[in-house]
Amino acid sequence: MKMTMNIDEDVLARVMKVTGAKTKTQAVEMALSEMARKHKMKELFSQGLGLTPDELRAEFAPSPADLLDNHGLMVAEEKQGDYGKSRSARQ
Repeated sequence: MKMTMNIDEDVLARVMKVTGAKTKTQAVEMALSEMARKHKMKELFSQGLGLTPDELRAEFAPSPADLLDNHGLMVAEEKQGDYGKSRSARQ
């Protein structure tokens, strides 16, 4: 759907940087999807859940796409506390 909106340029630029969105439309879509996801989580938690641990894992498990960075590569993070240390200092 095409529409005209007034969006704070600084906020939009930040969303594009944080998400890696290549277009303004993509940034807005990603932000809206994330907001909907957070609201869904809030609703589930406010209902007392009533879900089993397996159901919770299935509901909030990241999709395969969530594990990929913007270039289709798997995202890996270093162990906490290793940042800023040389590779030899980590071993």
